Amino acid sequence: MANLNPYLSFRTEARQAMEFYQGVLGGDLEINVFGEFPDMVQNPEQHDLVMHAQLTTPDGLVLMASDTPDGIPFEPPQGFSVSLSGNTQERTQQVWDALSEGAAITMPLDTAPWGGSFGMLVDRFGVPWMLHGDPE
Repeated sequence: MANLNPYLSFRTEARQAMEFYQGVLGGDLEINVFGEFPDMVQNPEQHDLVMHAQLTTPDGLVLMASDTPDGIPFEPPQGFSVSLSGNTQERTQQVWDALSEGAAITMPLDTAPWGGSFGMLVDRFGVPWMLHGDPE
């Protein structure tokens, strides 16, 4: 079975973002840094940057990320959102409350015309999110 998972790119904040997401979503976080593969970066100051991080939650969600070392172009995320749906409205509210710390709210979490709850924000790391809580 194939998987489709968000893979987020950061300049240097992947560790902080993924630890934050682990605190919000729970689960196990695995992090590999460029220093584990010395030929991957030329600048020794960048050996602690994240080459690959993977957060796997008890619900089976998988979120991955990496930093972007010097020499590789980096563009802030745009034109997409990480969509989280299928939770109860209560759980959606909990995730919303945590993600919204330091975030820019683009659409407040509220009752959706199609049922349940829905909201959009750009978190403190610049990642856009859409959250939908199932109708009860």
